[in-house]
Amino acid sequence: MKGSQLIAVLALIVSLAATRSSSGQSTHDADVKELEHLETVWNEAHERGDPAALDALWADDLEVVVPKMPVMSRADVLSFARSGRMKFLHYTTSDLHVRVYGDAAVVTGRLQRTRTLNGNEMSDDWRFTKTYVRETRKCA
Repeated sequence: MKGSQLIAVLALIVSLAATRSSSGQSTHDADVKELEHLETVWNEAHERGDPAALDALWADDLEVVVPKMPVMSRADVLSFARSGRMKFLHYTTSDLHVRVYGDAAVVTGRLQRTRTLNGNEMSDDWRFTKTYVRETRKCA
């Protein structure tokens, strides 16, 4: 990996719809597919600089833990995203491993991103862990 290796642990709770494929796909396979889709939604929202998409994705009790920084709440992270101080030029995850445990799941992988912060460009190459818990989808 380029630069120093960082481990980012992102703990979050996200609403997941219980899905079953009409093609006979198992619940486990459908859960894995949904979690992989959420990774794509997460990544694209960061690349677009779309705090509204992140707001819709993240649960109220989201906590983000990044090395050498204080633990950030959902409100902290959304406030920072809305500030526009950081722009992502590239935000990609790979090497995803999804483990489903009933209504909970753990997703691990590699995050490679390039970003600008206050005019300075920097790249990160991290391993991450995200924890998901299935909740009943809320009605609007």
